[in-house]
Amino acid sequence: MLRGWEAQQIGGRGLAYTTVRDRLGVVRRFLSYTNEFPWNWTPTHVDEWMVTLVSEHDRSKSTIRNYQDAVKSFCDYLVRPEYHWATECEERFGTHPSQICFEWNTLAHLTDYEGNSDRRPMTREELQRFFDYADDQVDIATRRHRKGALAAYRDATLFKVIYAYGLRCTETSKLDVTDWYRNPKAPQLGRYGNLEVRWGKASKGSPPRRRTVHTVMPWIVDVLDDYLTNVRPRYGFSDHAAVWLTERGGRVTPRHIEQRFADYRTALKMDSTLVPHCLRHSHVTHQIEAGVDPRFVQEQVGHRFASTTAIYTGVSGDFMNTMMSHALDKAFEAETESR
Repeated sequence: MLRGWEAQQIGGRGLAYTTVRDRLGVVRRFLSYTNEFPWNWTPTHVDEWMVTLVSEHDRSKSTIRNYQDAVKSFCDYLVRPEYHWATECEERFGTHPSQICFEWNTLAHLTDYEGNSDRRPMTREELQRFFDYADDQVDIATRRHRKGALAAYRDATLFKVIYAYGLRCTETSKLDVTDWYRNPKAPQLGRYGNLEVRWGKASKGSPPRRRTVHTVMPWIVDVLDDYLTNVRPRYGFSDHAAVWLTERGGRVTPRHIEQRFADYRTALKMDSTLVPHCLRHSHVTHQIEAGVDPRFVQEQVGHRFASTTAIYTGVSGDFMNTMMSHALDKAFEAETESR
């Protein structure tokens, strides 16, 4: 059964070997826990296993969901009439496998983000301080004729791009020069109207998800154009496709982005919980505050679920007060008209 399911997952569905290997491991652990063959499994076995995973092993919700998905997928395979396992088991053992994972005993996948709740968007003041400090490092290195001036300019631009487009670190590190192109609806932005993100976060076992991000912060156009026209060519690797080059002609890594952000954060004595991903949170929050349609923001940042965009949003007190005032004004107007 396991060999057949493995072949179906890899050959038929085209899932990555590592994904299938992990799923096989989950099913084997469930088999060991129940001490029963698959044709004797019941929903009660799932319930009891879940209790054990939560109470004794303190597994996260996302981990538990992955376990449930693996068992559910295996059971789906067993009950498919095309594979004849039900008939075979009925003839041999007088019973047959059945689906044991249902909507009422598994976790619903309501969001695609269940990360650290301590993550928050940076305030506008924090953003300004951070960007000013990054720009200052360029000036300092240039005045002192230090070798790191190009890298400082590159990183200052990189952080602004993360914020302006709401990108993840990996998406940013893998950007190529040709990923920007014109938007006929916004000719004033030139060749920077749209950004094609080719390495978006993938669902487990699936290839990266592509998405088009529209340039909604026009100030980033001049920043990008100056970097790509005047700074990047100084690295001397004209044939390299990457936007963010290293001195040796490589591509800047997500690890470098995280480390440089941490260095600047420490120098500014900012909250230690802030990470580059908070720039992405800030993009979402500030777009919502600006009155942009949440659905548009959801598409821009590549969220599959609207609830994920809501998690990213941490609007300011001033924004909330303004919205409350608008709501009260409408309520009072409606009450006056009714009279």
